Amino acid sequence: MNELQRLLSIVEELRRRLIRIAVVILPLFAFFNMFEIRWGKVPLLPWAIAYPWPSPFYNVTAQVFGWMRTQMLSGVQGQVTLLNLGVGDSVIAQMEIGLLLSVAVGMPWIVHEVGAFLMPALRQNERALIKTIGIPATLLFILGFTIGLLWITPFTFLLLFKYVAAMGLAPVLSAESFLEFTLLYTLAFGIVFELPVFVYALSRVGLVHASAWRKHWRGAVIGCLVFGMIITPDNSGITMLLIAIPMFGLYVAGLLAAERHQRRVDRAKLLTIPAGAA
Repeated sequence: MNELQRLLSIVEELRRRLIRIAVVILPLFAFFNMFEIRWGKVPLLPWAIAYPWPSPFYNVTAQVFGWMRTQMLSGVQGQVTLLNLGVGDSVIAQMEIGLLLSVAVGMPWIVHEVGAFLMPALRQNERALIKTIGIPATLLFILGFTIGLLWITPFTFLLLFKYVAAMGLAPVLSAESFLEFTLLYTLAFGIVFELPVFVYALSRVGLVHASAWRKHWRGAVIGCLVFGMIITPDNSGITMLLIAIPMFGLYVAGLLAAERHQRRVDRAKLLTIPAGAA
């Protein structure tokens, strides 16, 4: 009976945390889909300011999609035609962008609620680890996402459409395919940049010895290639390699960080051994 009560209390706490997350995410989602951002001059001020304006059709998500189209296809601007193939493709695209923006803006609150839910179940060393890697993990994700958004994904579109031009085909892309490729590929880089933190954390808690990462580097190469193949939404090996190569470099960075931590632990153990025990 006590076990059942404990399980029910966990479920109730989870429900409460999810509701608290939804209270933040749903208004953000509604705002991004019902308002646009306009710029206007303010009397007595020398600069323009941004302000929201009701607009259920040309809203923030549509503005973001327009920016993505310009940014992602900058190398083939005016050559590629985006088409709305399905009746509801544009609506779905706006919903996907709105959800992504809502999660991105609400991420600090989401992390707070998830941490508050998990913290009672964590040991002291696990809590210390989360505090140690929390900021680096966030910064690495932002760095990877930014690199993917501003450089890698536009370069990938440019490269792939060079093959289209070489085949003499019309460079046409559906809006849904464009958005799916852009979001998945860009998010993939954000996830890939978490790899050093993942490697370091497993060694820090003692689940994987630091030497194992160097010993099994060949398996890591295969894993990077498989991840690149799964995460990229197209069938070309080019996008797979553009993910796998930096991913292995990040694996090496995590390996070196884990080995450095292991050396510190080994030195600390040697210092704590009594002189007579040797």
